[in-house]
Amino acid sequence: MVPSDFTSSELETGKVSLPEFGKMLKVQTEEKTGFLKKMIYVGTPVATITLIELLIFGGRLKEASIAYTLLLLSLSYSIAVMKKPEIRKIYQALLLLTIFRLVNFSMPIFFEKDLYSFIFIYVPMAIPITLATVHQKVRYERKRDTLKRMWIYLPLSVLAGLVFGQIEYILIGSRELISDLSSTNLLILIIVMVFIVGLIEELIFRSILQTSLEKFLGSAWGIFLSSLLFGIMHSTYGTPYEIVYMFFLGGFLGYLFYRTRSLPLVVMIHGSINVFLFGIIPHTGPIFGLI
Repeated sequence: MVPSDFTSSELETGKVSLPEFGKMLKVQTEEKTGFLKKMIYVGTPVATITLIELLIFGGRLKEASIAYTLLLLSLSYSIAVMKKPEIRKIYQALLLLTIFRLVNFSMPIFFEKDLYSFIFIYVPMAIPITLATVHQKVRYERKRDTLKRMWIYLPLSVLAGLVFGQIEYILIGSRELISDLSSTNLLILIIVMVFIVGLIEELIFRSILQTSLEKFLGSAWGIFLSSLLFGIMHSTYGTPYEIVYMFFLGGFLGYLFYRTRSLPLVVMIHGSINVFLFGIIPHTGPIFGLI
């Protein structure tokens, strides 16, 4: 990293010559300009998605669907003409979010929102997500290491799911997606929420989006921006508390993924939260009926 400043005494004593000082200032200026350009490339579509989600939050679904369609075309064109591969990868990730929201818009027309509607919303995303993951060459924790740590990951996921699920239930008061807590219903709920919903969302937000942003802007910005989008895309719940809460939850999951590179860990935590939120807690009540 280039030093940020030099004292006049250093120049006077000849420690840093004027030409060298000029070169260093030029490099610093170019670095700042380069970072600003990067933020414009990333910030423009991120701000656009944020504004469209605010339309959804305000109940203006028709305008939001039109805006997302235009964004879909814009991102597709940008990916086709963009020369920088790192920017194309970020736009690919943002394109997945756009497609996901448009699919989400179309499903309520045909299906009542219940447990099985999640299958119709999330499963179609599997193919483009798989292609994007292969193209972006995401690095994960080694399978051998994941298996060794599973005795930690599994109870941690259940505990985190219980805690975060309780908090989220208090915020949004979700309804149950299963009629009772029978073993069959719980098994179906776990399969849908962990292996479909949790897996798809974590592949999009952590595996693809966060990783591409980290490579382009650094780890801190990668976690922050992916968490911001994770939060704002929960605008459909209609409460600002849920958006803020999901932003912090996204930051927690993002940091875990950054530290471990373990996709199974964040998927299990995410899925566990949903199992408690949409299955167990609505039937038992907060803190299992103690409050």
